[in-house]
Amino acid sequence: MSTVHGKQEQADLAKQLIAGTQKRLSNVGQLTFGGGTYTPAQVEAELQTLVTLRADADAAKAAAKAKIAAEKAQLPALRAFTLAYVALVKAMFGTSPDVLADFGLQPKKVGKAPTPEQKAAAKAKREATRKARGVIGSRKRAAIKGDVTGVIVTPVTAAQPAQQTASSASNATPQGSSK
Repeated sequence: MSTVHGKQEQADLAKQLIAGTQKRLSNVGQLTFGGGTYTPAQVEAELQTLVTLRADADAAKAAAKAKIAAEKAQLPALRAFTLAYVALVKAMFGTSPDVLADFGLQPKKVGKAPTPEQKAAAKAKREATRKARGVIGSRKRAAIKGDVTGVIVTPVTAAQPAQQTASSASNATPQGSSK
């Protein structure tokens, strides 16, 4: 007897066992095996269940592959459509976060201004890069980066507020008016 490994091989074996049972054991009253007693009709029914399950699984697999192929073919166009629609909704309701939430969208985030420490560190890095590059060609200059270590930001002490003089107060333009 050969060893049956795959599911399809098991279903093929079940078909052959059904055919053999119908041909050779159809006139036998009862068969005893596997800890039970069965009629040939019960044996055929059990084997037919295996064949039917395999056929149904193969059909479902083919249907799933067809659905996946259809999705794969249509997805790029549907994504483009969705992105265009999202752009339209954001253009129409971009300033109303509550309306955007109804569509499942988030309002555009407002960028944070850099802190004084971040500004000072960026300035120090720019100066270090300029110093490191010196006067050279643009290609060589692009390959060089400046190193900055230990940027210390010293706070500016609060100076006393400057008092306006009478002449500077009279020259001040009120808000909303033009000169």
